[in-house]
Amino acid sequence: MLRRVLIANRGEIALRILRACRELGMETVAVYSTADAEAMHVQLATQAVCIGPAPAAQSYLNMRALLTVAKATGCDAVHPGYGFLSENADFAQACAAEGLTFIGPPPEAIRRAGSKSSARTLMRVAGVPVTPGSDGPVKTEEEALAAAERVGYPVLLKASAGGGGRGIRRCNGAQELRRSFAQARAEAVACFGEGELYLEKLVLRPRHIEVQILADRHGNVIHLGDRDCSVQRRNQKLIEEAPAWGVAPQVRAAMGEAAVRAARAVGYEGAGTVEFLLDSDGKHFYFMEMNTRIQVEHGVTEMVTGVDLVQEQLRIASGLALGYAQEDIRVSGHAIECRVNAEDPQRGFCPCPGKVEFLHFPGGNGVRVDSCLYTGCELPPYYDSLAAKVIAFAPTRLAAIRRMRRCMEEFVLEGFATNAELSYQILYHPAFIRGTATTAFLEESLPELLDFYNRLNSRERT
Repeated sequence: MLRRVLIANRGEIALRILRACRELGMETVAVYSTADAEAMHVQLATQAVCIGPAPAAQSYLNMRALLTVAKATGCDAVHPGYGFLSENADFAQACAAEGLTFIGPPPEAIRRAGSKSSARTLMRVAGVPVTPGSDGPVKTEEEALAAAERVGYPVLLKASAGGGGRGIRRCNGAQELRRSFAQARAEAVACFGEGELYLEKLVLRPRHIEVQILADRHGNVIHLGDRDCSVQRRNQKLIEEAPAWGVAPQVRAAMGEAAVRAARAVGYEGAGTVEFLLDSDGKHFYFMEMNTRIQVEHGVTEMVTGVDLVQEQLRIASGLALGYAQEDIRVSGHAIECRVNAEDPQRGFCPCPGKVEFLHFPGGNGVRVDSCLYTGCELPPYYDSLAAKVIAFAPTRLAAIRRMRRCMEEFVLEGFATNAELSYQILYHPAFIRGTATTAFLEESLPELLDFYNRLNSRERT
């Protein structure tokens, strides 16, 4: 087993990894920027080292600093978490060159899955359904226009190296595509360091379903069921649940099998996620992308399967074979996660970092909260706005919804605005209760939800 792990991340995921390491008897080395000097993961790690000033480019994205700290502190492995360098093949390769185990897939697998256009080609060969689109990247505006004419509008222009909902442009016609091409390329360069784009048909009103997979270096690959991540705004997820509600058994089985084929196609190792779009007819699904890292929403899968995905990552990276066969995985009950972000829905979801003046997390049976916050700490403005992940588990979906409502009623965070109230309202929306929410749900329902919120606050003030 690994002995000492450098956690190349921050926030709640750094704390999550730290706890998994401690339970397996592994020492941890935390890294932090000057903005995170008082962070929870820094206080709990075996050792902590400052790697630079607040901007991520000078700290958490500084490969050389991370590798220097790992070597200087005697680490034998690096866990990248999610975001930052977690899907950077060059970083994984640099770790290997320094004799460090990268807790994730091999660099080659990251490259195969990381280029969304190349991954689509791989998936076709592997027999995984993909949305109609361009055959590989579109290098010019003319190539994009030709591909769009072939598949039909509306289409999506997407960055090949994209992720996290960035680098995406919807185009309803040729004129809009012409306007968007240069903008999409510039955004791709700014966000991901490269401007390669591809094009795909926009599936209207789909559900966003993803399948969790685990793979070891001995050729074993399994899936751990699915999650519904359809409640999202501008491709940023807000509420996730497992398993996906109302999916036909044969479609669910087919998605699981397709995810395993996808993992094998890229030579995967570790924990990963294969994301699909489920058509409005509920019968057809299409490969969207593969995330070569632990997902933010991995906790809902852990709650319904009883499998600790981060500990499995550590075991796989240690060279151990999977301790589970596919038939050993049983999905039981239902889990829902609400992401509480430091953002104000009333002001266009403007980020609202600041000091936590008072904090109270919900508790009780079937409740889990993943967060690095505590009363008196600062949520800095330099990184993502995630403040906490509240997860409710119950034997049935309806019971899980009711439990999550109770959790959001108990949740108190004073000091800055959050989206907690918006999530609470969604839990009462008929479309969510029926399990019919699509990726268009929040954008379509937001005016109604915000109007209700305004009227509620107005009554409270009077």
